[in-house]
Amino acid sequence: MTNPTLDISSDTTDKLHAVKSWIETVIRGKSEVVSKLLICLLAKGHVLLEDVPGVGKTTLAHALSAALDLRFSRIQFTPDLLPQDLLGANVLNPRDGSFTFHKGPVFTHLLLADEINRASPRTQSALLEAMNEQQVTIDGETFPLSSPFMVIATENPVEFQGTYPLPEAQLDRFMMRLSMGYPSPDEELLMLKERRADDPLRHVHKVLSAKELPALQQKVCEVTVSEDVAKYMLRLVGRTRRESGVEIGASPRASLALYHAAQAQAFFLGRTYVSPKDVQELFADCMTHRLVLNSAARYGGMSAAHIINTIVAEEPVPA
Repeated sequence: MTNPTLDISSDTTDKLHAVKSWIETVIRGKSEVVSKLLICLLAKGHVLLEDVPGVGKTTLAHALSAALDLRFSRIQFTPDLLPQDLLGANVLNPRDGSFTFHKGPVFTHLLLADEINRASPRTQSALLEAMNEQQVTIDGETFPLSSPFMVIATENPVEFQGTYPLPEAQLDRFMMRLSMGYPSPDEELLMLKERRADDPLRHVHKVLSAKELPALQQKVCEVTVSEDVAKYMLRLVGRTRRESGVEIGASPRASLALYHAAQAQAFFLGRTYVSPKDVQELFADCMTHRLVLNSAARYGGMSAAHIINTIVAEEPVPA
């Protein structure tokens, strides 16, 4: 059954797809990545972009903020970065001895945590409360963050010198892990021509505003998920906890992430209900970074992606 009170107008879907189109004038040939980034935003999720340097991870975040008129902050994570550099701190006024809170870069709509694995675990963990509860606590006082709020974190998967691997608790806060990959030769040639004398990022049009997004995010929560589809999700997630080779499977937070992401994809496509296909298309992006394989699986050449694909292929799909 669908939700009869939910109305997804053609104007809404047209605007969302216009946002995608403008981003694609900057990032060529990455339609699926752009769509999933927008789905995460609609679902109030966060994204880990894992790829080699120079493929456009930072530019993608800039383009998203421009098309949606979001306040944007970028932090280059380094080993000497401290939590207060990210969150802010109480600063003493020497005249009267009072303290004034100076907000850090996290008080924004879209936070780009560039090379997040280069900061110490202490600084990485400063983001946990912000990502999970949309607030930060400084010296015992809690400060709410902006709405919408999204973290896009980047990391280089092939360079490990001077890095601190993200712990499972941090990885579990990301709704999806995405990889952009290299463009095709034709797409890269087009990029060279477009950037010969100008940067397409300067010409991205604002399609939606930050003020409009919370209402859309609330509508996403109203997208119908039938009991059969919900049980299908849980069967898929449950199997990650029982598969041979998996030491730690996906958590209940992962189930929620998949649930909300599927709602957001249906909404993005103009549907008022989630289909099994939505679940299948998003399952790997929502799950692979959450699985911890045992040593036998790792040394045997097995990957989380292989396990996820096997689960999707074997699990019966509801009609």
